[in-house]
Amino acid sequence: MKRLIALLVLTCAAASAAARPANDRTLPVVLRAATLEPGEYVWESRSASTGPLFVVINLVSQRAMVYRDGVLIAASTISTGSKDRETPTGVFPILEKQVVHRSSTYDNAPMPYMQRLTRKGVALHAGNLPGYAASHGCIRLPAGFAKLLFGATKFRTPVMIIHSAQVAA
Repeated sequence: MKRLIALLVLTCAAASAAARPANDRTLPVVLRAATLEPGEYVWESRSASTGPLFVVINLVSQRAMVYRDGVLIAASTISTGSKDRETPTGVFPILEKQVVHRSSTYDNAPMPYMQRLTRKGVALHAGNLPGYAASHGCIRLPAGFAKLLFGATKFRTPVMIIHSAQVAA
């Protein structure tokens, strides 16, 4: 009977931990990232405040993961390229940064906190996040996350874009 009660308590505790929202700061970033809804993000720069920055964009999970010195410090929902306008995969350095930018290709569309990754115009920037891939190839981010990322990156910061069901380790 004691074992049954102990098992019940452990089961309830595990379920409670799994149901915690993304803003529960007692959970590590990787667990909080899994529960993000469209437009949400987590940013815990205290976990690693120095060292090189590396950004991973996962096209399958529609997530951006930010690592500093190999430690996951931030994660966000994103919206990448839609069918026939796919976001390219590979490793891209940040080539250009502009706080205020407008698209010269798509009707002067605003692209706040733009960070260009390719010469053909693929960029990270703040934008609409419907919960699925819906852009013309760019990586749309929540505005708050785009601002934080813009402030954390430098020219040539590497951004790896992957098409994988697994989150980059």
